Amino acid sequence: MNSKSPFEAGQTYRMTHQRQVILDEIRKVKTHPTADEVYEMVRKRLPRISLGTVYRNLEILSARGLIQRIGPASQQMRFDGDTKDHYHLRCVSCGRVEDAPMISVGDLEGAVRNRSDYSIMGHRLEFVGICPACKRDRGLHGDKL
Repeated sequence: MNSKSPFEAGQTYRMTHQRQVILDEIRKVKTHPTADEVYEMVRKRLPRISLGTVYRNLEILSARGLIQRIGPASQQMRFDGDTKDHYHLRCVSCGRVEDAPMISVGDLEGAVRNRSDYSIMGHRLEFVGICPACKRDRGLHGDKL
C-alpha cells in the first residue's frame, strides 16, 4: 500500500475504474454531496466498494483538481464536480449547498494580489443564509430571519 499523501509532489495516480465511477457520479449531480452521499450513489454501480475507498479517492480527485472540495465550514466535507470558478450558497440551518446563481465577479484575485504580498493561487466564495425550504418550514418570508 502506498502511504504517500495525494498532495505530495511527484505522486502520480492512474484513473482506476472505481475512481472514474466516483468522478462520474459527482459530475452527474449539482447537489454538492457529502462523502457519505457519494458512497451511496457509487454503491448503485459498485456494490462492493467500501466507504474508505470512496474517501481516499475523493481526496485524490480533489488533490488532482478533478473535483472541488468544499468546506470545512460545514460539519461534513462536500464535493463539487464543477471545478470552474463559481460561488456557493450554504444553508446554516440544514447544511444544503448549491451553486450561487451568478458569474464570477471581476478580477478578485488580481485586486487582492495588488494589495498584498501573497502569491494568490485562487479563491472560494461562499454565501451563507437560510434556504427556501428552511424558511418555509419556519414560516419566514423574504429576507426576514
